[in-house]
Amino acid sequence: MSEYICALSENVERTHVRYPNRYGLMLAGDLYTAKDMDKTKPQMALIVGAPYGGVKEQGPCVYANELAQRGFVVLSFDPCYMGESEGEPRHVSSPDLFTENFSAGVDFLGLQPFVDREKIAVLGICGSGGFALAATQVDTRIRAVVTTSMYDMSVAARWGQTPEQILAAKQALAAQRWKDAENGYMPEYIPFFPETPLDKVPEGLEEPTAEWFRFYAVKRGHHERARGGFTTTSNIPFLNFDLLSHLDEISPRPILFVVGDRAHSRFFSEEAYARAQEPKELYVVEDAEHIDLYDRTDRIPFDKIEAFLKSNLK
Repeated sequence: MSEYICALSENVERTHVRYPNRYGLMLAGDLYTAKDMDKTKPQMALIVGAPYGGVKEQGPCVYANELAQRGFVVLSFDPCYMGESEGEPRHVSSPDLFTENFSAGVDFLGLQPFVDREKIAVLGICGSGGFALAATQVDTRIRAVVTTSMYDMSVAARWGQTPEQILAAKQALAAQRWKDAENGYMPEYIPFFPETPLDKVPEGLEEPTAEWFRFYAVKRGHHERARGGFTTTSNIPFLNFDLLSHLDEISPRPILFVVGDRAHSRFFSEEAYARAQEPKELYVVEDAEHIDLYDRTDRIPFDKIEAFLKSNLK
């Protein structure tokens, strides 16, 4: 299988780049441009973030490949501690760091002579949708934000749990911290998906676990650097911090929430939409489950996304 889950268009150029975030960690990214783009003029630009636990070679390459053909400079990236980006120990997740990665992308794009600093937007898939919104709350350089199949990981950390269950989770995490400390701060990491892709999804898996396997565990979306999950103690800050506590402060910059009609995660977008201020739009894709907006070009509404971005970055 190709390292990327979709083929690069013959009309698009992809360049590997590396740049630092605010914490000094070097991020690995891919910069996509149309081969016929006029680089003597400043262009509209977009940063695309991967689903939570994903890498740039998965969903982001699908979006970047398509949107570069539609006239955008597009940057995809591996979050710090993930993929080809820096950060030790590996597979650490943090609401602050993963939000910062989007602003680091703005830094990088704004230093390119062919990017218009006043026309930079962000697009987050799944968990990156929450991080993209969080970055936009505070980084006013981001002019517009799109989320697809958005997850708010701070809500997900407590999703469906009683107060007693949340307390038990905290106690288990506290016990794991002792174990990690005793191991020299080498935190526990338990991969969720197999090292090599499966031929089919195992029978008997409940939803949404089966859905994750329909993408990450089979050839459709499998990648050796995205085996699912993060270090066990990565859950600690998501139990403690609300990613979208300042969602209303994005206004008057526009938000487009894109969600599948059959997505198990639909309520994340609907609740965030209800809390956000105008201008905002909730766009529902027919006959689409959560993961369909990762890679299915017959479901991802690229015409809608293009129109939204161009009308708001003009």
